[in-house]
Amino acid sequence: MAHLSVLMSLYIKEKPEYAKACFDSLLRQTVQADEWVIVEDGPLSQEMYKLLAEYETAHPGLIKRVPLKENRGLGLALRAGVPKCKNELIARMDTDDIAREDRFEKQLKMFERHPKLDICGSQIDEFEESPDVIVAKRIVPVKHSEIAQYQKRRDAFNHMTVMFKKSAVLNAGNYKTCPLMEDTYLWVRMLQSGARCANIDEPLVFARIGNDMFERRGGWQYYKKYTAGRKMVYKTGYISAIDYYYTLAVQMVVSIMPNKVRGLVFKKILHK
Repeated sequence: MAHLSVLMSLYIKEKPEYAKACFDSLLRQTVQADEWVIVEDGPLSQEMYKLLAEYETAHPGLIKRVPLKENRGLGLALRAGVPKCKNELIARMDTDDIAREDRFEKQLKMFERHPKLDICGSQIDEFEESPDVIVAKRIVPVKHSEIAQYQKRRDAFNHMTVMFKKSAVLNAGNYKTCPLMEDTYLWVRMLQSGARCANIDEPLVFARIGNDMFERRGGWQYYKKYTAGRKMVYKTGYISAIDYYYTLAVQMVVSIMPNKVRGLVFKKILHK
Protein backbone atom coordinates (compact mmCIF):
# COMPACT_ATOMS: atom_id res chain seq x y z
CA MET A 1 0.00 0.00 0.00
CA ALA A 2 1.34 3.41 -1.00
CA HIS A 3 1.13 6.80 0.67
CA LEU A 4 -1.27 8.00 -1.98
CA SER A 5 -4.60 9.83 -1.85
CA VAL A 6 -7.26 9.39 -4.53
CA LEU A 7 -9.33 12.54 -5.04
CA MET A 8 -12.87 12.15 -6.39
CA SER A 9 -16.06 14.21 -6.53
CA LEU A 10 -19.66 13.00 -6.55
CA TYR A 11 -22.87 14.92 -7.27
CA ILE A 12 -26.54 14.00 -7.36
CA LYS A 13 -26.69 12.97 -11.04
CA GLU A 14 -23.90 10.39 -10.75
CA LYS A 15 -24.97 6.80 -11.39
CA PRO A 16 -24.20 4.41 -8.49
CA GLU A 17 -23.44 1.54 -10.89
CA TYR A 18 -20.76 3.65 -12.58
CA ALA A 19 -19.29 4.69 -9.23
CA LYS A 20 -19.19 1.05 -8.13
CA ALA A 21 -17.24 0.07 -11.26
CA CYS A 22 -14.84 2.95 -10.55
CA PHE A 23 -14.34 2.01 -6.89
CA ASP A 24 -13.80 -1.65 -7.74
CA SER A 25 -11.12 -0.68 -10.27
CA LEU A 26 -9.30 1.20 -7.50
CA LEU A 27 -9.46 -1.87 -5.27
CA ARG A 28 -7.91 -3.96 -8.05
CA GLN A 29 -4.82 -1.75 -8.28
CA THR A 30 -1.51 -3.61 -8.08
CA VAL A 31 -0.39 -0.85 -5.69
CA GLN A 32 -3.20 0.33 -3.42
CA ALA A 33 -3.81 3.91 -2.29
CA ASP A 34 -4.15 4.32 1.47
CA GLU A 35 -6.81 7.05 1.24
CA TRP A 36 -9.82 7.95 -0.91
CA VAL A 37 -11.01 11.53 -0.49
CA ILE A 38 -14.56 11.79 -1.83
CA VAL A 39 -16.06 15.27 -2.04
CA GLU A 40 -19.86 15.17 -1.94
CA ASP A 41 -20.74 18.13 -4.16
CA GLY A 42 -24.10 18.86 -2.59
CA PRO A 43 -26.69 16.31 -1.45
CA LEU A 44 -26.48 12.90 -3.17
CA SER A 45 -29.10 10.28 -4.03
CA GLN A 46 -30.08 7.73 -1.40
CA GLU A 47 -28.66 5.01 -3.63
CA MET A 48 -25.27 6.74 -3.65
CA TYR A 49 -25.29 7.22 0.12
CA LYS A 50 -26.02 3.50 0.48
CA LEU A 51 -23.15 2.61 -1.86
CA LEU A 52 -20.69 4.81 0.06
CA ALA A 53 -21.78 3.25 3.35
CA GLU A 54 -21.17 -0.24 1.93
CA TYR A 55 -17.61 0.61 0.93
CA GLU A 56 -16.93 2.36 4.25
CA THR A 57 -18.05 -0.76 6.10
CA ALA A 58 -16.03 -3.10 3.89
CA HIS A 59 -12.89 -0.93 3.98
CA PRO A 60 -12.74 0.91 7.32
CA GLY A 61 -10.43 3.90 7.44
CA LEU A 62 -9.98 4.09 3.66
CA ILE A 63 -12.61 6.67 2.74
CA LYS A 64 -12.60 10.29 3.87
CA ARG A 65 -15.85 12.03 2.95
CA VAL A 66 -15.99 15.79 2.45
CA PRO A 67 -19.66 16.83 2.30
CA LEU A 68 -20.60 20.23 0.84
CA LYS A 69 -23.97 21.73 1.73
CA GLU A 70 -24.73 22.70 -1.87
CA ASN A 71 -23.49 21.90 -5.34
CA ARG A 72 -20.53 24.11 -6.21
CA GLY A 73 -19.30 22.52 -9.43
CA LEU A 74 -16.25 20.37 -10.03
CA GLY A 75 -13.62 23.08 -9.66
CA LEU A 76 -14.71 24.25 -6.21
CA ALA A 77 -15.44 20.69 -5.09
CA LEU A 78 -11.87 19.64 -5.89
CA ARG A 79 -10.58 22.84 -4.33
CA ALA A 80 -12.23 21.72 -1.08
CA GLY A 81 -10.82 18.22 -1.44
CA VAL A 82 -7.13 18.90 -2.09
CA PRO A 83 -6.34 20.28 1.40
CA LYS A 84 -8.13 17.29 2.97
CA CYS A 85 -5.72 14.83 1.34
CA LYS A 86 -3.18 13.59 3.87
CA ASN A 87 -0.54 12.57 1.31
CA GLU A 88 1.76 14.61 -0.91
CA LEU A 89 0.87 12.51 -3.94
CA ILE A 90 -2.74 12.74 -5.11
CA ALA A 91 -4.34 10.76 -7.94
CA ARG A 92 -7.41 12.27 -9.59
CA MET A 93 -10.18 9.95 -10.65
CA ASP A 94 -13.62 10.53 -12.14
CA THR A 95 -16.27 8.31 -10.60
CA ASP A 96 -17.69 7.12 -13.92
CA ASP A 97 -14.32 5.95 -15.28
CA ILE A 98 -12.28 2.78 -14.73
CA ALA A 99 -8.59 2.66 -13.83
CA ARG A 100 -6.32 0.08 -15.41
CA GLU A 101 -4.99 -2.27 -12.74
CA ASP A 102 -1.41 -1.01 -12.97
CA ARG A 103 -2.22 2.70 -13.21
CA PHE A 104 -0.97 3.70 -9.76
CA GLU A 105 2.05 1.40 -9.97
CA LYS A 106 3.24 2.97 -13.22
CA GLN A 107 2.68 6.55 -12.10
CA LEU A 108 4.34 6.03 -8.72
CA LYS A 109 7.39 4.60 -10.49
CA MET A 110 7.55 7.76 -12.63
CA PHE A 111 7.69 9.90 -9.52
CA GLU A 112 10.34 7.64 -8.01
CA ARG A 113 12.51 7.89 -11.14
CA HIS A 114 11.95 11.65 -11.50
CA PRO A 115 11.87 13.25 -8.04
CA LYS A 116 11.38 16.76 -9.49
CA LEU A 117 8.24 15.72 -11.36
CA ASP A 118 5.09 17.53 -10.18
CA ILE A 119 2.31 16.10 -12.37
CA CYS A 120 2.02 12.93 -14.42
CA GLY A 121 -0.91 11.84 -16.58
CA SER A 122 -1.46 9.30 -19.33
CA GLN A 123 -3.37 8.55 -22.50
CA ILE A 124 -6.96 7.30 -22.27
CA ASP A 125 -9.10 4.69 -24.00
CA GLU A 126 -12.74 5.76 -24.34
CA PHE A 127 -15.77 3.47 -24.20
CA GLU A 128 -19.55 3.77 -24.26
CA GLU A 129 -20.96 0.58 -22.73
CA SER A 130 -18.00 -1.66 -21.91
CA PRO A 131 -14.25 -1.00 -21.51
CA ASP A 132 -13.77 -4.13 -23.62
CA VAL A 133 -15.03 -2.17 -26.62
CA ILE A 134 -12.88 0.93 -27.19
CA VAL A 135 -14.49 3.51 -29.48
CA ALA A 136 -11.86 6.28 -29.34
CA LYS A 137 -8.58 7.33 -27.76
CA ARG A 138 -7.24 10.68 -26.59
CA ILE A 139 -3.53 11.06 -27.17
CA VAL A 140 -1.59 13.80 -25.40
CA PRO A 141 2.11 14.79 -25.55
CA VAL A 142 4.59 13.06 -23.28
CA LYS A 143 7.55 15.39 -22.68
CA HIS A 144 7.49 18.58 -20.61
CA SER A 145 8.43 20.89 -23.49
CA GLU A 146 5.74 19.38 -25.72
CA ILE A 147 3.16 19.62 -22.94
CA ALA A 148 3.96 23.28 -22.31
CA GLN A 149 3.45 24.14 -25.99
CA TYR A 150 0.38 21.94 -26.53
CA GLN A 151 -1.37 23.45 -23.50
CA LYS A 152 -1.63 26.81 -25.26
CA ARG A 153 -4.44 25.55 -27.49
CA ARG A 154 -5.61 22.23 -26.09
CA ASP A 155 -5.44 20.37 -22.80
CA ALA A 156 -2.15 18.51 -22.52
CA PHE A 157 -3.51 16.26 -19.76
CA ASN A 158 -6.45 13.91 -19.52
CA HIS A 159 -7.79 15.17 -16.21
CA MET A 160 -9.00 11.83 -14.86
CA THR A 161 -5.52 10.32 -15.32
CA VAL A 162 -3.33 12.80 -13.48
CA MET A 163 -1.30 12.17 -10.36
CA PHE A 164 0.20 15.31 -8.86
CA LYS A 165 1.99 16.67 -5.86
CA LYS A 166 -0.30 18.41 -3.40
CA SER A 167 2.33 21.09 -2.76
CA ALA A 168 2.60 21.92 -6.48
CA VAL A 169 -1.18 22.30 -6.82
CA LEU A 170 -1.41 24.54 -3.76
CA ASN A 171 1.60 26.54 -4.93
CA ALA A 172 -0.31 27.31 -8.14
CA GLY A 173 -3.37 28.43 -6.17
CA ASN A 174 -5.29 25.12 -6.13
CA TYR A 175 -8.34 24.45 -8.29
CA LYS A 176 -10.50 27.51 -8.94
CA THR A 177 -13.85 28.00 -10.58
CA CYS A 178 -13.54 28.49 -14.34
CA PRO A 179 -16.42 27.77 -16.75
CA LEU A 180 -15.86 24.32 -18.33
CA MET A 181 -12.11 24.60 -17.69
CA GLU A 182 -11.27 24.10 -14.03
CA ASP A 183 -8.56 21.64 -15.09
CA THR A 184 -7.21 23.79 -17.95
CA TYR A 185 -6.98 26.77 -15.61
CA LEU A 186 -4.99 24.73 -13.09
CA TRP A 187 -2.58 23.25 -15.66
CA VAL A 188 -1.74 26.71 -17.00
CA ARG A 189 -1.10 28.13 -13.54
CA MET A 190 1.01 25.10 -12.57
CA LEU A 191 3.15 25.53 -15.69
CA GLN A 192 3.53 29.22 -14.93
CA SER A 193 4.65 28.42 -11.38
CA GLY A 194 7.39 26.11 -12.66
CA ALA A 195 5.78 22.69 -12.29
CA ARG A 196 7.53 19.83 -14.12
CA CYS A 197 5.18 17.72 -16.20
CA ALA A 198 5.01 14.39 -18.02
CA ASN A 199 2.53 11.93 -19.48
CA ILE A 200 2.94 8.16 -19.68
CA ASP A 201 2.55 7.10 -23.29
CA GLU A 202 -0.05 4.40 -22.74
CA PRO A 203 -3.71 4.42 -21.64
CA LEU A 204 -4.01 3.95 -17.88
CA VAL A 205 -7.70 4.90 -17.62
CA PHE A 206 -10.81 3.76 -19.47
CA ALA A 207 -12.95 6.90 -19.84
CA ARG A 208 -16.72 6.63 -20.25
CA ILE A 209 -18.26 8.70 -23.04
CA GLY A 210 -21.66 8.89 -24.72
CA ASN A 211 -23.87 10.93 -27.01
CA ASP A 212 -24.94 13.13 -24.12
CA MET A 213 -21.31 14.27 -23.75
CA PHE A 214 -21.25 15.45 -27.35
CA GLU A 215 -24.67 17.08 -26.98
CA ARG A 216 -23.39 19.07 -24.00
CA ARG A 217 -20.52 20.41 -26.11
CA GLY A 218 -22.80 22.00 -28.67
CA GLY A 219 -25.09 25.00 -28.86
CA TRP A 220 -24.88 28.67 -28.03
CA GLN A 221 -25.03 28.30 -24.23
CA TYR A 222 -22.05 25.94 -24.23
CA TYR A 223 -20.13 28.29 -26.51
CA LYS A 224 -20.76 31.24 -24.19
CA LYS A 225 -19.43 29.24 -21.23
CA TYR A 226 -16.45 28.09 -23.29
CA THR A 227 -15.67 31.69 -24.25
CA ALA A 228 -15.86 32.82 -20.61
CA GLY A 229 -13.52 30.04 -19.49
CA ARG A 230 -11.09 30.63 -22.32
CA LYS A 231 -11.00 34.34 -21.48
CA MET A 232 -9.89 33.51 -17.93
CA VAL A 233 -7.11 31.33 -19.35
CA TYR A 234 -6.09 34.15 -21.73
CA LYS A 235 -5.90 36.62 -18.85
CA THR A 236 -3.23 34.48 -17.14
CA GLY A 237 -0.86 35.60 -19.91
CA TYR A 238 0.08 32.02 -20.76
CA ILE A 239 -1.52 32.01 -24.20
CA SER A 240 -1.27 34.57 -27.00
CA ALA A 241 -4.11 36.46 -28.65
CA ILE A 242 -3.65 34.21 -31.69
CA ASP A 243 -4.03 31.11 -29.50
CA TYR A 244 -7.11 32.62 -27.87
CA TYR A 245 -8.97 33.55 -31.05
CA TYR A 246 -7.95 30.33 -32.82
CA THR A 247 -9.53 28.18 -30.10
CA LEU A 248 -12.69 30.30 -30.07
CA ALA A 249 -13.04 29.94 -33.83
CA VAL A 250 -12.58 26.17 -33.71
CA GLN A 251 -15.09 25.83 -30.87
CA MET A 252 -17.66 27.96 -32.72
CA VAL A 253 -17.53 25.60 -35.69
CA VAL A 254 -17.78 22.54 -33.45
CA SER A 255 -20.68 24.05 -31.47
CA ILE A 256 -22.93 24.50 -34.49
CA MET A 257 -22.36 21.00 -35.89
CA PRO A 258 -25.10 18.36 -35.66
CA ASN A 259 -24.51 16.08 -32.68
CA LYS A 260 -23.56 13.02 -34.74
CA VAL A 261 -21.03 15.02 -36.76
CA ARG A 262 -19.65 16.58 -33.57
CA GLY A 263 -19.21 13.12 -32.10
CA LEU A 264 -17.26 11.96 -35.13
CA VAL A 265 -15.06 15.07 -35.02
CA PHE A 266 -14.20 14.49 -31.35
CA LYS A 267 -13.50 10.80 -31.87
CA LYS A 268 -11.53 11.05 -35.11
CA ILE A 269 -9.90 14.51 -35.07
CA LEU A 270 -9.96 16.39 -31.76
CA HIS A 271 -8.73 13.39 -29.76
CA LYS A 272 -5.48 13.14 -31.75
